[in-house]
Amino acid sequence: MQIIKLDATDSTNSYLKNLIMKDLKEDFTVVVARSQNKGRGQMGTNWESEEGKNLTFSVLKNFTAFKIVDQFAINIIVSLAIYDSLEALKIPNIKIKWPNDILSGTQKICGILPENTVKNDLLSSSVIGIGLNVNQINFKVLPKATSLKNITGSDYNIEVILSLILKEMQKGFRALEDNTMARLYREYEAKLFRKDKVSTFRRKNKEVFTGIIRGVKATGAIQIELEDHVFEEFAFKEIELLY
Repeated sequence: MQIIKLDATDSTNSYLKNLIMKDLKEDFTVVVARSQNKGRGQMGTNWESEEGKNLTFSVLKNFTAFKIVDQFAINIIVSLAIYDSLEALKIPNIKIKWPNDILSGTQKICGILPENTVKNDLLSSSVIGIGLNVNQINFKVLPKATSLKNITGSDYNIEVILSLILKEMQKGFRALEDNTMARLYREYEAKLFRKDKVSTFRRKNKEVFTGIIRGVKATGAIQIELEDHVFEEFAFKEIELLY
């Protein structure tokens, strides 16, 4: 494993993708930065992070024969790796908010952004960006965000947390190679935020409705039970959970 440490960059995902264009191919190359100027989340959202206070990094994962239809497995592996790492740190009330945010209670502490590369109808690699709020206290732009320090009152060693998450990610990707992903799918569903509870959602056309999260399909689509036991599936950008 190669770990590249930067003082600052626009985005660790962008930096790592630029290295790949220059022929970097070493599996599990990691780029970690003290500061990101243009950190991004899902659907183009911004990621607010004070310099040196949080863990912002990206990981390159190479694949040999990974079908595009199975790419949501990456989200599952990384989400569970972070979940298990935070549980080991005794962070309370951890949940996974579909598709790949990590919450403590109802507040966001971590976001994940996988950017996948396709070659010959197969997934050849993924650059996985992770932003974990660690020692930052104030979040002016993101009122629903919090940090490990806000939750527990303790300061954390960012290097130790990075090492812990990387070890858990490697374990998860071994499960992918060993064809034991079914267990991880069940774990992911069991740890979903608001699963089996009546919740409020907003469609892409701004329509608001209530439903119950019942699970996630292998494609990554979320399955919601509506009135009269009608089930509907939604892809990433088709729906927003309002709580």
